[in-house]
Amino acid sequence: MSFPPQNISGLPLPDKASAEHSRKLVENIQQVIAKKGGAIPFSEYMDLALYAPAMGYYVAGQRRFGAEGDFVTAPELGDIFGKCLARQIVEIFEGISDSCDIFEFGAGSGKLAATLIQALENVEVLPEHYFILETSPDLRQRQLQTLKQLVPQHAGRFVWLDRMPEQPINGVIVANEVLDAMPVEMFAVDDQGIAQQYLVKTAETGFQWDSMQATEKMVEKVAQLGLPDGYSSELNPAVDGWVAMLARGLSQGVALLIDYGFPGHEYYHAQRTGGTLMCHYRHHSHPDPLTMVGIQDITAHVDFTAVAEAAVAVEMDVLGFTTQANFLLGSGLSEMVAMNNENDTLMKQQLSINHEIQLLTSPAEMGELFKIIALGKNYDHQLSGFGFRDLRGKL
Repeated sequence: MSFPPQNISGLPLPDKASAEHSRKLVENIQQVIAKKGGAIPFSEYMDLALYAPAMGYYVAGQRRFGAEGDFVTAPELGDIFGKCLARQIVEIFEGISDSCDIFEFGAGSGKLAATLIQALENVEVLPEHYFILETSPDLRQRQLQTLKQLVPQHAGRFVWLDRMPEQPINGVIVANEVLDAMPVEMFAVDDQGIAQQYLVKTAETGFQWDSMQATEKMVEKVAQLGLPDGYSSELNPAVDGWVAMLARGLSQGVALLIDYGFPGHEYYHAQRTGGTLMCHYRHHSHPDPLTMVGIQDITAHVDFTAVAEAAVAVEMDVLGFTTQANFLLGSGLSEMVAMNNENDTLMKQQLSINHEIQLLTSPAEMGELFKIIALGKNYDHQLSGFGFRDLRGKL
């Protein structure tokens, strides 16, 4: 790492306030490293960079989503994604006898929540509560403002939480681009065995990499993958516990997890020898997590096979798995396009909708890389969103 943050492959330089924020977080992480004996695993570094109280990327007050932020999520493009997702939620609600709730992890700007509630209101199928688990005070405030502006009539339905509700819910859990932001462990395979990536501090540059013998648990997991020497990648150590938490928090219903990633055999493909870790800063992507600390996003793609195995281990059912494009088509995208045409939508609006659909469904954009997996608890109905093409056989 170099500090202050340097221009890497054309990245825009941060402003003075952002650079100072990053400097303070670097010092904070260095102190943690010193207290931990001089080194911390990458997962702990990533956790601090993203979630350190009052300082991490997702906790401090800065613009992350949309054109003025670092990246754009599907709900920020427009209403199409949320309207299709709402159709699937209506179908799930119809398969549950009791009143239903929605629980969303990390609601971002609040745009998806607003779109879902508006779409559900239009068909008179509203949840009793819309719970939002959000740890960032800044994002909570932004979500509140978005919802007051877009769906003020439903302000009383929204409840912000710090953890899963103690009483399991009936209904739907939504997690859009949550798994990719979970801290991962980085590993490398060579003729000496399996090494785990650590960070140590340096007086000159802030941090540098160090390799150490991997933990026994990591060695066991990586060995099962059968990877060749010279291969490096990531593991998400939190996925088992997180999925178990979903199972405990759901009495009857479905968890819909949306993210970019691959089935396990594609994630650890022989040609993907450098892993999937990526950073996002001002709509630029680059692979260096040790710069722009606290002011850039750090992500890793999702191993959906690991998610499915974690679900089965806690007696949840994998109800469907498919690409985002297939899910949107299965959830009525074509009907929405036809309705827009019948309503003689103004040309400017139609062009905007067409562009949104292109970004959501094109294999070159979000359509193939983004996947949706449905995990059920005491729920055995078919889901239309996976009816167009269900890819569970690839997990």
